[in-house]
Amino acid sequence: MLGRFVTEQKNSNAVPQETLILIPARMHATRLPGKPLADIHGKPMIVHVWRRALEANAGRVVVATDSAEILAAVTAAGGEAVITREDHASGSDRIHEAISKIDPTKKAEIVVNLQGDLPTLDPSLVTDCIVPLASAETDIATLAAVISEDEERTNPNVVKVVGTPIGENRLRALYFTRATAPYGDGPLYHHIGIYAYRRASLERFVSLPPATLEKREKLEQLRALEAQMRIDVTIVDTVPLGVDTPADLERARRLIAP
Repeated sequence: MLGRFVTEQKNSNAVPQETLILIPARMHATRLPGKPLADIHGKPMIVHVWRRALEANAGRVVVATDSAEILAAVTAAGGEAVITREDHASGSDRIHEAISKIDPTKKAEIVVNLQGDLPTLDPSLVTDCIVPLASAETDIATLAAVISEDEERTNPNVVKVVGTPIGENRLRALYFTRATAPYGDGPLYHHIGIYAYRRASLERFVSLPPATLEKREKLEQLRALEAQMRIDVTIVDTVPLGVDTPADLERARRLIAP
């Protein structure tokens, strides 16, 4: 069964929508090979992420992987996983194949792309990400947090979202960049790479060719903006730890109680 997540629309009743949470996971990571199966207190990292997604209670959770080992680890923990091709260029392409396989009748209206390297994820971030899709004008929703550490303001590995406020803790994204932006006084926002798509928006997005700014900044979401798709952002107060290096893995082990 798909989960039914209730979003709140201004000046309307709550609208139930079918939601499918997909976690793309592949074995080949440059800085931390075999990352999804990295051990954290006796369980693979991907199992920790799957459990956090379940705790969000926002919909059906499925791991989309190119690896029989990852599939076996997830199913051994009681989870659901599906095998996808090895040659996908991005997680968006992988979840698009996965949803075509596991939901061919298109019951799911909303698709969440949840990174498989977030073992300390606060489950509430999943629901926070989905909420902007209550607006019929929004194609894609994502998250950001105010940057509080000075070194993050100039760190190109910390992607910034530039947006215009459209409500309390809500932005409409105008641009994403690795540069320090916007200029002048005021907050900078650290983009958190969790996305919620309308199904039709995901299908359109993966059909588009890589765009000029996307290739320059190496940020896939710019493809959507260049195609005039609307991305809304929920501002949250926590940034999940993304595990990319052995040092990140050790930090995750410290943060997760055994």
